[in-house]
Amino acid sequence: MCIEMVCHTDTGQVREHNEDHIGTDKSLGLAILADGMGGYQAGEVASEMAVKTIRKQLGTLLKTQFPKHRLMNHRYHSATVLLEQAVLKANQIIYNLAEQQARYQGMGTTVVAVLFHNDFISVAHVGDSRLYRLRGKTFCQLTKDHSVRQELIDCGYYTPEQARHSQNKNLVTRALGVGEQVNVEIQEHKLLAQDIYLLCSDGLNDMVDDNNIYAIIKKTATFEERAKLLTQAANEKGGKDNISLILVRSSQVIPQKTWWQRWFNFFNNNKD
Repeated sequence: MCIEMVCHTDTGQVREHNEDHIGTDKSLGLAILADGMGGYQAGEVASEMAVKTIRKQLGTLLKTQFPKHRLMNHRYHSATVLLEQAVLKANQIIYNLAEQQARYQGMGTTVVAVLFHNDFISVAHVGDSRLYRLRGKTFCQLTKDHSVRQELIDCGYYTPEQARHSQNKNLVTRALGVGEQVNVEIQEHKLLAQDIYLLCSDGLNDMVDDNNIYAIIKKTATFEERAKLLTQAANEKGGKDNISLILVRSSQVIPQKTWWQRWFNFFNNNKD
């Protein structure tokens, strides 16, 4: 699989600490971004634990179970289910630590994790960290925020534009580590060559609207330059929160063979 990944994180203009944490593993095709919350430095602990646990757990699961197919009558590919399990494991570890040590009580983190396969992606997310996709000239948000603001939009209290300018603090309705159980939202999408994916914390999309994010991502600049421009744009708008992002581009897509194609190849290769 041929993918390019660039990571960027910045404390912003207001916060003293960076409670975001990002991580990638190109050998797995994995990108993870977490935005921590909690008491003094506890958010940093939660987000770091989330990224490290998901990366380690998924690496182990993929090696031991070696998922390569979608089981009949199952909605999701087995690798997507393993990604969900890794996120659930992170929730368990963060929650247990918060229960055991008073200084970490109440800590939690959002997370968005993407696993890139040959011709599709697996996505798992909790909270309001986002995943966007640029395909050709179409730029769209693939995840839906788990937040009070999004619920107000859904019930018609706000339009998306009104919500952006609301003075009400946006509160997440789901996060890793705040409870024994968490509902992880998973999804799958077809992967096309030259797709560009953006994982980001709300420190970016709260400061820079989608149209401006799109304008920067489609620039004819290096990936690293585009990542820096996105961070710069958020800081120029006030940088009220930590700003973190991961840009991923697929340069080649290799379609996976269907079961009948594998059977046909096996039959022909074992003839006489």
